Parts: sequence; structure tokens; C-alpha cells
Amino acid sequence: MSASSGIPRPRPLRRALVAVAAALGLAAAVATAATAPASASAPTPPAGWTQVFADDFNGAAGSGVNTADWRYDTGTAYPGGAANWGTGEVETMTSSTSNVALDGNGNLLITPRRDASGHWTSGRIETNRTDFQPPAGGKLRVQARIRMPDVTGAAAKGYWPAFWMLGAPFRGNYWNWPGIGELDIMENVQGLNTDWATMHCGTNPGGPCNETSGIGNSTSCTGTTCQGGFHTYAMEWDRSTSPEQIRFSLDGVTFHTVRADQVDATTWANATEHGYFIILNVAMGGGFPDAFGGGPDGGTEPGHSMAVDYVQVLQSSGGTTTPPPTGNRDAYGAIQAESYDSQSGVVPEATTDTGGGQDIGSLANGDWALYKGVNFGSTAARQFYARVASGAAGGVSGLVEVRLDSRTSTPVGSFAVGSTGGWQSWRTVPANIGPVTGTHDVYLTFTSGQPADFVNVNWFDFGH
Repeated sequence: MSASSGIPRPRPLRRALVAVAAALGLAAAVATAATAPASASAPTPPAGWTQVFADDFNGAAGSGVNTADWRYDTGTAYPGGAANWGTGEVETMTSSTSNVALDGNGNLLITPRRDASGHWTSGRIETNRTDFQPPAGGKLRVQARIRMPDVTGAAAKGYWPAFWMLGAPFRGNYWNWPGIGELDIMENVQGLNTDWATMHCGTNPGGPCNETSGIGNSTSCTGTTCQGGFHTYAMEWDRSTSPEQIRFSLDGVTFHTVRADQVDATTWANATEHGYFIILNVAMGGGFPDAFGGGPDGGTEPGHSMAVDYVQVLQSSGGTTTPPPTGNRDAYGAIQAESYDSQSGVVPEATTDTGGGQDIGSLANGDWALYKGVNFGSTAARQFYARVASGAAGGVSGLVEVRLDSRTSTPVGSFAVGSTGGWQSWRTVPANIGPVTGTHDVYLTFTSGQPADFVNVNWFDFGH
């Protein structure tokens, strides 16, 4: 959403976002979906793929989006963030159903409007979830079936619809772009029959990712124009290839690939070793439209909607992931670290520890994982055990902490860990904790005086 914006923005955090490759069965499913009716449901995942998120936007005409899945961005900036959303766009985003609403036929409509004084409003929503990323050795596919605003020529001047993603560390910071990564799955300006796809990363301006333009490419919609019909826009992030790749496709045909070896390892890691959240919006004006003739003027027609039939996220696993249990977790049985209910900064990966499966890695200062409904019973737990490994450099260490019911509560216990001799060199570390009874949500939090990764965790449990 920031391609060619020309608006300076600050710098990176740590980690990264990765790659993309399409299986033939998946490409065929996408091609079929592209020609389906406007009210089509999200396609059934092909063999080997699992759906991890979807919204078909079914609901009563004129109703808003499901706020369990989506949040509205309102105003002209994130709280404390860059003005005009950092891109120079001129509209005010609202949560009004005049700007963001279901049409009653299985579509979401995001509609720019202009009032009598010439002021523009529009809509921008993003997923509450920020954890969309592929598993170690696996793939993630994020796709949507969209009809761009059906307006072209002078009447489309300033229109900037987009379907895109931002790295999780951006949320709440708002000044670490482009280092934390941005994936523009679909952008369009001025009603052109063109789909742009871009990865943003590194530093701004310039840097290894050519900011503010990013690493991008474009293609045209065929059959019908991008404005004249629904098309499927997708990104696949592929951790099963070497080097890792991020691939962008239109109606099942890949037209842009970004490889990890196109930038230095630190830039790639900062942009990819974390989850992402998804954004849908229609901006008016800003740096990208400016590059193709300018923002809205008196001849621009308001009221043309971007229609979104569905958004779907699929995952193809590269390892065995332990799903969250459906009932209470037993505090005194091994809780697999990758079975978290929520997290920030956590990367599941295959482990060579006894029993195989996955551990959680890339853990550094400020990261956390949540495990809901841990039952300690009526006899107090006083011990905490965690299976950990570390290949941290000399002088790099940190704390593995246990907090109850809030990730900002005072830890009930913790232990320090430095290098164990390697990221898959495992040991079980005990720690005393304050007495705990009853059922609690358990947060593992990770605190360090350095920004570097310092620990992996395979499992943990508690004792009396």
C-alpha cells in the first residue's frame, strides 16, 4: 500500500516474512474460483492444505464486518503514526456502513464517498490476527476474490484499492516500516486494468528493497478487466524452497516472485521472521496515484465500491503441529509449546528433540505465547519445567517467564538461559514458582537485555 509513496517512514524491527510456490492442484482451484459467481464461497482447500482463516462476508445487507475477525482503522492515521496513513492519501477512514458494509449477496463493499464540501471518506479494515505465516518447511497462501471499483478514465482519478499485509511488529509501533515487511498482494490506481504486487522491506529511502517503490511487478486482468469482474489475487509464502520465495499470482498464474537471496540475510529476517496481518482498503489520492496522474479532483466520481467476495488463508504444513486442546490443559502433563492459542514473534519449526514434532523458535525480548485454560487443580504447583535450547552467541541470554491471565502481570516464576550449545541442543530447566491453584491462562514471556534471539522452547509443564 506504500508503493511509490515518496513518504519517508522509519525503520525495521527484527524478523521476517518469507516465500511462495503454487501446487498444480491449488492453481487449478484458484483458476476455477476466478470464474465462479460473484457470491462464490471460499474454495475447498486442495489436498495437503488446511484452511486457517476465511471470511465469505455472508450477512444482512448494510451490516458491518464481523469484529471478531476484523477491526476498523479510522481517521487519517494510526494512533501516533504518520499522518495521512504515511502515504499522502486524502480521505478519512470510517467505520460507517456507508463506507464499509456487506451487500447481502456474500460480498464486502468498501466505498469511497465525497460530501458536499468535497471531503472524502472511505474504509479500511484489518484482521485482528497478526500470526499469519507458514510453518517451518511449509507454505502459507493468502488469497481474495475481488472486483476493483468499476470506474475508469478521468472518473477514476485518485482511486487506490488494495489487498495487502503488514508485519505484526508494526501494530502498536507504527514507525518501523519498511523493515518489518509489507506484502502488497493487489494494488491498483486510477482505474487501470493493472494489478501491482510488491514486497517492501529494508530501509527507506533506497536500501536493499528500493524503497519507497519496493520490489514489485505488475500484470493485467484477462477475460474481464480488473474493474469489470471478479479475479483472484493471491500470495504464497513458501518455506519449503531454498532460497525461500514469496510468489504473487493473478487467477492462479504467478507473475512476480521475490527470493530471499535478492536481499541480505538481515533484511530478509527482519521482514519475515514473524506473523502478518491482512488489510483491505480503498484510499483516495496519495503517492501511488500521484505517480500515475494525481489524486482525486472535481471529475472523480465517488461511490464506486471495491467488492470482496472472500478472503481465505491456507497453510501447508512442513511438520507436525500440535493443535490447541479442546478442553482444559493439564498443568502436570507436557504442554507442547507450538500449541499456543495466540503469540507474538513466535516461529514454529521442526525439532530434532526426542519425539520430533515442532518447537517454537526465534524467541527474543518482548515475544510471548499464550496457553489458555491450564488446570493446576487444588494442590498448589510450585515448580515450572521447560525444555529449551539455545544457540545464542556469547553474552546473549534472557529470561523465560511464566505469567498468569495477563502478559503484563508480575511473573510467578522464571529462569535464565543462555547458550546450550545449539538451537537443537535440548535440556530441561526447572524453576521455582509462587504457589498456583485453579485454572489460568498461562503466558510464556521472553525478556532479554539484548535484541537477539536467545531461546527455543519445545514443551513445558508444572510440578508440586
